[in-house]
Amino acid sequence: MSGDKEITKKYSNDDITVVWQPHKCIHSKKCWKGLIQVFNPQNKPWINMSGATTERIKKQVEECPSGALSYLSKEAGNQAAAHTETKVEALENGPLLIYGTLHVTTSDGRKEKKSKTTAFCRCGASQNKPYCDGTHVEVEFKG
Repeated sequence: MSGDKEITKKYSNDDITVVWQPHKCIHSKKCWKGLIQVFNPQNKPWINMSGATTERIKKQVEECPSGALSYLSKEAGNQAAAHTETKVEALENGPLLIYGTLHVTTSDGRKEKKSKTTAFCRCGASQNKPYCDGTHVEVEFKG
C-alpha cells in the first residue's frame, strides 16, 4: 500500500526467480487463492518455491493484476513474456486493469513505461494516482 517502502524481494528455484515488489501490490489475493502451496501470507517467507512446478508458478505469477509479482528465467536472456495484445478489464469493486505495454504520462508530466499489467484506480482514493494502491478495499468501493 502507499506506506510500503519500495523494496524488492526475490525467491528462486533451479529454473526461475520470482520477484515481489510489495509497493506495487494491490492485495487482489489472486496469488494465494490460486496457489496457496507457493503463495501463503501466513508463512515466513511467504513464497515457497518448492510448493509447485516451475510452470505452475509462472502461470500464477502471470495472473498478478498489479505486476507486483514477476519472474525471471535463469536461462540467459529469457524473461517472462510480456503481453503483446492490449486487453482492458474492470475488476469488480477494484481497479481497471490494462494488460500490455503502456506509455503513461502522469498528471505532473512524468513519462513512464509499464509492461505486463497495470492497475489504474477507479475508486478515487488511491494515494498513488493514477495507479491503484489497494485503498479501494479500505473505502469499500463498489463498482
